[in-house]
Amino acid sequence: MERKVIVVCTVVGFLGLLAAALGFAAEATRIKGSQVHFTAPSVCEYPRSPALALGLTAAVTLMIAQFIINVASGCICCRRGHPHQSNSNWTLALVCFVISWLTSVIAFLLLLTGAILNDQHGEEYGNYYCYVLKPGVFAGAAVLSLASIIFGVIYYFTLTSAKNKNDPLGGPAGPNQSGIAMAQPQFPPQNTQDPVFVHEDTYMRRQFS
Repeated sequence: MERKVIVVCTVVGFLGLLAAALGFAAEATRIKGSQVHFTAPSVCEYPRSPALALGLTAAVTLMIAQFIINVASGCICCRRGHPHQSNSNWTLALVCFVISWLTSVIAFLLLLTGAILNDQHGEEYGNYYCYVLKPGVFAGAAVLSLASIIFGVIYYFTLTSAKNKNDPLGGPAGPNQSGIAMAQPQFPPQNTQDPVFVHEDTYMRRQFS
């Protein structure tokens, strides 16, 4: 396996785990209904929560991981016309690419929305009800972030391994191209045929006949 593939998979995997960990941390530190208190009629007191910073950081981390995967793998539409790219490998890569981007977009929106809503305090004055973020928003975004990175790594590894397997030296050699230059002989080849001896009498008869 190439050094570049190992580095990309390691960095992207670390960012994916970091985004998932931040999402679960935001879920654990979100404002819960039991933490909200009524200080006065129709007035809600909310505690401070790091869920906003955790959710935003997780969203940015997820997008950075997706950016690295797509830059390292290149355009998937350009790889479709590769002469050595089999249909099965391309189909698998395309499916993983679509799932990776779909899950990453959903996870990004959930992280962003959850971070904003968790920090936005509201009250319903008629019923003395305080709004809080529903449980599971950050946790679901964390799971989707992890799934997005897994499918992204599979997509990148499929394209790279197929290219290296069928094109190990960086590209097929063109016709009549090789790594050694062939020199043409500068002198015509000498005639190596043995001389034919003719009897002297025969030669004289032919000469004076």
